[in-house]
Amino acid sequence: TELLAQLIPRYRATEEAEDLNWLNAQSYYKMKDYYSAGTYLKSYVDQYPFGKYTEEASFMGSLCDYNISLRAELDQENTRNAIEGFNVFMNRYPFSPRIEECKRLVKEMEEKMVEKSYLSAKLYYDMKQYKAAVTALTNSLKNYSDTKYREEMMFLKLNSLFLYAENSLVMRQKERYQATLDDYYSFMEEFPESKYSREVKRIFQKISEYLNIGIIEPVANNQ
Repeated sequence: TELLAQLIPRYRATEEAEDLNWLNAQSYYKMKDYYSAGTYLKSYVDQYPFGKYTEEASFMGSLCDYNISLRAELDQENTRNAIEGFNVFMNRYPFSPRIEECKRLVKEMEEKMVEKSYLSAKLYYDMKQYKAAVTALTNSLKNYSDTKYREEMMFLKLNSLFLYAENSLVMRQKERYQATLDDYYSFMEEFPESKYSREVKRIFQKISEYLNIGIIEPVANNQ
């Protein structure tokens, strides 16, 4: 890499420059210096948008962001960059043999983003900041509707709404219990046989008592 760093300025604007820039980026990637490799790969794509190695460099640049993505509880800037990069790659090279790999990696990174949202929301929940927990869970479910955490997150949202209503001023409780009831029906429609059925039933019974409504629980459609 030191030799290449010395050669690149000498061959700037020559036919050899493209190959030297590509080799330089490759050398950092092979050393697993993904920060430097990502910088040089993205620089190559900017310099040679129609170059010999542009498609490969575009993919590998995003792969660098993937490789330096931190675990879910930490900052996810590189995760977001990887998702964006792979999506740009798929749009630019729709017939690439790497499309399926990109889809798999995007899915994996999105699950990490969901886990980050889940952990943040759970922290609000554990700190009894139920309004903030509802907001975080709602946003996460909207952004990642097919996540494997969906049932748990929907339950946490329902319980957060309930606890938020329960701990509200008396004058605000009715509307907030009503919002919880609406969320209850949404939950039951999607997960009629949920593993959280006991807790959900308890929430429904307490809401029904407060709102003075008949306890007619929705049942699963077996048709």
